[in-house]
Amino acid sequence: MLSGRERALFIAHTGTFAALLAAGSWISVPFVPVPLTLQTLFLFLAAGFMGRYAVVPVLLFLLLGALNFPVFHNGAAGIGVLLGPTGGYLLGFVPAAFVSGMCYEHRSWQARWAGMGAGASIYYSCGIAWLAYSSGLSLPAAILVGAVPFVPGDLLKAFAAYTVTNRVSRITGVNTRRGEQ
Repeated sequence: MLSGRERALFIAHTGTFAALLAAGSWISVPFVPVPLTLQTLFLFLAAGFMGRYAVVPVLLFLLLGALNFPVFHNGAAGIGVLLGPTGGYLLGFVPAAFVSGMCYEHRSWQARWAGMGAGASIYYSCGIAWLAYSSGLSLPAAILVGAVPFVPGDLLKAFAAYTVTNRVSRITGVNTRRGEQ
């Protein structure tokens, strides 16, 4: 059971990271068929701060988008976005957040980096598979347009998330994933 402080921190983190995921989707560079956004940065930050529970703000973000709140890239909203070419990436954020968060609960930098790599592999796999299916692209073509251009940026975002969570942990003396001293 969560104490009052832990519950408050969980609620604050959930709201903050759901809002950051939405804000990250508005910071968008139009690529076709998948735009470049900052959502993966905030996905990795949520994993670093919340561990396996990073799934909760991701689910809240997806629920808000499905309910027509303009939280997807460039203010898009609705089930149509989830069924469109980017839907696989967005739905892949759920298992990616869980896996990245689980690995981030370990103290070793190797486990944390492996978790972010595994998380990225998951959302890329879901996204590429759905992109190929929904747009009629061949699998190699879907990889070429749906993954290759984004890998360098995702490496930078993973590095930034890793650096931020470690610095916050060191500066505050608080274990970012559990709120422990």
